Amino acid sequence: MKRIKNIITGLSLLAIIVSCSKSQEKEPLERIGEDLVFDNIDKNADYAKQFLNGTYLQLPDGYNRVLGNFLEVGTDDAVSSEDGSLVEGYRTGLVSGQNVPDNQWARNYTGIRRANMFLSKIDIVPATPELKIQWKAEARFLRAYFYFELVKRWGGVPLIGDKIFGLNDNVNLKRNTADECYDYILSEIEAVKDLLLPAAVSDQNIGRANKGAALALKSRILLYRASPLSNPNGDPQRWQAAADAAKDLMQLGNYSLGTDFIALFNAVKNPEIIFMKEQGQSQNVETNNGPIGYTVGNGTTSPTQNLVDAFPMKNGKMPMEAGSAYDAANPYAGRDPRFAATIMFNTTKWLNRPVETFNGGLDRPGGSRIQTKTGYYLRKFMGKFESSGSYSNQNHHVMLFRYAEILLNYAEAVNEVNGPVAEVMNAITAIRKRAGINAGTDARYGIAAEISKDQMRSLIRNERRVEMAFEEQRFWDIRRWKIAEQVLNTPLKGVNIVKNVDGTFSYTILDIAPAVFDASKNYLFPIPYSEIQTNPNMIQNPGYTY
Repeated sequence: MKRIKNIITGLSLLAIIVSCSKSQEKEPLERIGEDLVFDNIDKNADYAKQFLNGTYLQLPDGYNRVLGNFLEVGTDDAVSSEDGSLVEGYRTGLVSGQNVPDNQWARNYTGIRRANMFLSKIDIVPATPELKIQWKAEARFLRAYFYFELVKRWGGVPLIGDKIFGLNDNVNLKRNTADECYDYILSEIEAVKDLLLPAAVSDQNIGRANKGAALALKSRILLYRASPLSNPNGDPQRWQAAADAAKDLMQLGNYSLGTDFIALFNAVKNPEIIFMKEQGQSQNVETNNGPIGYTVGNGTTSPTQNLVDAFPMKNGKMPMEAGSAYDAANPYAGRDPRFAATIMFNTTKWLNRPVETFNGGLDRPGGSRIQTKTGYYLRKFMGKFESSGSYSNQNHHVMLFRYAEILLNYAEAVNEVNGPVAEVMNAITAIRKRAGINAGTDARYGIAAEISKDQMRSLIRNERRVEMAFEEQRFWDIRRWKIAEQVLNTPLKGVNIVKNVDGTFSYTILDIAPAVFDASKNYLFPIPYSEIQTNPNMIQNPGYTY
């Protein structure tokens, strides 16, 4: 059978998990032709709706999604507890067109083709005009999302518009520029944002694209476009556009910060959640990443000391800052509550006992078994199992947009335009207050009274790092800020812990993994070799030879 080039490889017409019956037929939907899916006698438009639902499946997955690891394993925030993780190639320089660990090229073009198919066929189906308008808007939003997933990895990619390629079509497409792609994506968002469901959606529409999701995507895109990687001359108009986009969402009035940072990530409904990809209940996050000394727990992810050091103290000051009250002999006491909500450390209570990551402890026994390489395990996204005897199924929906990100986007963009004005302070202190920073009489939540624009920039970046840890922000942030060449040329660190005879612990910080980043090429992914091989018009990104 003739093989279609990879830009449409794997774009099966109906890659839908569910199966259903229509007329006298009973067959998985992926085996049913498009004429039956988009059928003028399907009075309830059931097949068409399932096709659209299947397109949502192309949205990003989360957690251990990249070859069994978090994407953060390619940053300074974590290492894989397993040797030889390909994801670590993003911080060791071992990435090429033949080795793209987070290769989402075909997946996102699959989503784009599905959206185009839906848009081209939905008018055949006897759904109501109002429903067709909503569904078309959803499909266009999803298509915009898929394009952004491509652009943030590779820069400019081929824009195919509403085209649906067939077996005999020429798919040797040239790449559009990144600016052309951004303009197209933003124009699509602008066209549909007021046609989508309102920001406050009913229970049956949880997980569907709404106005809030469209504005959140616009906010993220404009922030990326304003950042140094895409805005090397620091055009303030781009920063202003990013600030305005975040403010548009803030002014909807439908979202706010949740009150329980841990519970947020296992929630179905929460005022902080803007858009998520629903998943079935499971124990996967816990069993994949939990400490190894319990009945279950594979300990796959080892957060670094670099990330630990990024968390401030509960009074808002950094550990090495004057007045922080940090105690090197008791390094985990008095920290920002997000620290214990994100990272398991030695003595963390878990499943009815303290975690033991000291040398020879139950969770760091040594030997050949996979275990933490850094002295830390991941805590974030897990249920509240501190006093439980075992894990139980939890909601692990993928949080694609939440309100804290919008506040951080707004603070970053406004600071770049106007410096640390009140609006910046308000956004950051709101996040710190929710986090549990103990302000006392300090209405600035640990932020110095006299702070420059540059100092505020550093503070916002660090706040983003700890607030959004393991939510696939750090990987892209260090690239769009164009600091990866500093961050990823610094060794990753862990802690060696010795339990003393009196029951106290001694802590020694060690280099545990190298980091290598080539600024001449690694800010963008290499185009997959298969695309270069099959499309003579596909130009590789600079610095990659194959």
